[in-house]
Amino acid sequence: MKKPIGYWLKRLDAALEVHLDRTLAVAGLSRRQWQTLNTLADGPLRPDALDERLRPFWGGDVQLRERELAALIRHGLVGMLDGNILLSEDGHRKRQEALRIVEEARRDLTAGIGHDEYAIALGVLERMCANAERLV
Repeated sequence: MKKPIGYWLKRLDAALEVHLDRTLAVAGLSRRQWQTLNTLADGPLRPDALDERLRPFWGGDVQLRERELAALIRHGLVGMLDGNILLSEDGHRKRQEALRIVEEARRDLTAGIGHDEYAIALGVLERMCANAERLV
């Protein structure tokens, strides 16, 4: 019997979580810290805007978000300016270091999957998410 998409999504998410946490540990980051640094690379964000952009990764866990942000601040990778959260110079350097590691991990994770297949999969998942969110 073929497994439904929810099965594969949960299994993929769990495997990604473990693989990327192990991969990013080399750079001294968690997956969520990486996602935060990568999001802030586009420019400073107000805390509510950062929360909105990272909601799928935080899963609504306020304590997790606070712990991860506190760690980034403690290590001097992010800071506050005029009410915005932004990357420090060290944060930009750390993101570049992690980006090289993540790109290699992505190549490994997508081995045997063509660019067209990947784009189609993303498009289907995006539409399914929009449909599911509309129905909630």
